[in-house]
Amino acid sequence: MAFRTVFVKNSEKLSLKLDNLVVHKEGQELYIPLIDIENIILEGDYTTITTRILAKLAFYNIDVVVCDNKYLPCGIYLGLGQYHRSAKRNAWQSQWDTFLKQNAWTEVVTQKIQNQISVAIDLEVEDDRIKTMQEMSENILLGDASNREGHVAKMYFNSIFGMGFTRDDDTFPNACLNYGYSVIRAQVARHVVALGLIPSLGIFHKNEYNAFNLVDDLMEPFRPLLDWYVYTNVLNSEPEYLCYDKRIQIIDFLNQRMYIKNKKTYINNAIADYINSFILSMEQNNFNHLLNITFEDFKECK
Repeated sequence: MAFRTVFVKNSEKLSLKLDNLVVHKEGQELYIPLIDIENIILEGDYTTITTRILAKLAFYNIDVVVCDNKYLPCGIYLGLGQYHRSAKRNAWQSQWDTFLKQNAWTEVVTQKIQNQISVAIDLEVEDDRIKTMQEMSENILLGDASNREGHVAKMYFNSIFGMGFTRDDDTFPNACLNYGYSVIRAQVARHVVALGLIPSLGIFHKNEYNAFNLVDDLMEPFRPLLDWYVYTNVLNSEPEYLCYDKRIQIIDFLNQRMYIKNKKTYINNAIADYINSFILSMEQNNFNHLLNITFEDFKECK
């Protein structure tokens, strides 16, 4: 089973040799078996990638995340058509009805909101704010028609990062969160595509300009876990900018552990299990099959 996230900074070339990724840098060659790799994150302006390695990366279902000159992920390469029944699964996904998608989104967004509340409690947010968020989380309507997610999120972020904070601010916390969310997004996209789903057909997100609507849906319960990880591990030390060490630390979120069905597993494996449980839930129209991603199961492994 693949387990490595490969971070490549300012290499000259990536190539293929005997099913190994070869990283060429400063006259040296580093060999990494493709079977071990889940993700590759690329920084720098001059890395050359051969078409042979791109084809093999697609075959092994390895995603490649490309970062811009501010070190933020700005693009992703994914293989397509590797699932053995892609056409059948695509046809099935395109027939999901509105009621089924609304039920699915209700379950997903409920997990996200409960995790946000749990993170706020752990970070010792004021009791009155916790109570307000808990009240807003009660009796979520089908498909979250009253947008409890948006209301809870506003209070949640203001409670953690201060009044007036918004996710659009050009700040160090937002830079770290954006980087971390991009890492999670790439991991979710990898599994969505590998399992034959169309990433642009979401259950809630439906932006016509977004090729990853379903990915953005399914990553939601993991966001608060990343929030807590960044707040407690990345923001509490100097320097206050997204330096190399901070980026590596954020990427390491995928290697953190949590409990799934009373067994310890890594976050990257938990994401795969979650997406498989989502598919089963949609097939059976029974969301008792959907794994419950909880902050408590994450925190207990720390």
